[in-house]
Amino acid sequence: MARRTKNPKATIISMANQKGGVAKTTSVASLGAAFAEAGKRVLLVDLDPQACLTFSLGIDPDAVEVSINEVVLGRAEMSEAVIATQDGVDLVPSTIDLAGAEAQLLPRPGREYVLAGALDDVAKDYDIILLDCSPTLGVLTLNALTASAGLIIPMPAEMLSHRGVGQLLDTVKDVRRILNKKLKIIGILATMYDGRSNHSREVLADVGQRYSLDVIEPPIPRTVRFAEAPAVGRSILSSSRTSKGAQAYRDAAADILTRI
Repeated sequence: MARRTKNPKATIISMANQKGGVAKTTSVASLGAAFAEAGKRVLLVDLDPQACLTFSLGIDPDAVEVSINEVVLGRAEMSEAVIATQDGVDLVPSTIDLAGAEAQLLPRPGREYVLAGALDDVAKDYDIILLDCSPTLGVLTLNALTASAGLIIPMPAEMLSHRGVGQLLDTVKDVRRILNKKLKIIGILATMYDGRSNHSREVLADVGQRYSLDVIEPPIPRTVRFAEAPAVGRSILSSSRTSKGAQAYRDAAADILTRI
């Protein structure tokens, strides 16, 4: 990997929403690939025991020897877990073993800072580190928010998707007050957007005002191409380069780069 003479630490961004099915993992993989296309050195970290991001990028979780689980439990350095992917991004994979990590972290002093300390091992090697959080507000998500400079909240353009965002924002307030005063909400990323639907347009218009948050542009359209990409172990930017979904993520990534 090429090194610069003077290389500041990476900007660390969490992708979090405790509601499942919001295209969080798809967004991490796609934005990561879009940042890489833009010339950024990108590391993705899978913090979900379901290992969907790991699988989506063509890595078999059952074949992984060193994962984020070993890292957060202090059994390996972050650099030992990094795997290169075909999408031009590096990945720290997850496995089902991570499901037991929270219980093992709970009794540890300073448990919320474990991930931040581990990321210091590799932060100088990347421009952007994206953290794919599990759909809970447990110890691992708190670790991610504590380690991050920014937070992106993926949310489908559907009214019921508002549920739970308020709780996440309450958690962010606590993290800022106690653990990480520098955490910034970059914005809401509207996913599964149907521009032909009045409902989707109304939700998109409402969401920023409801939470007094910026909305990343453009919204990500609903398309079957997103479902097809994980089957070939690539992001949509590789599997369907000219699709409207791929272009939307490129444009969203460009918008995010102006905000960080």
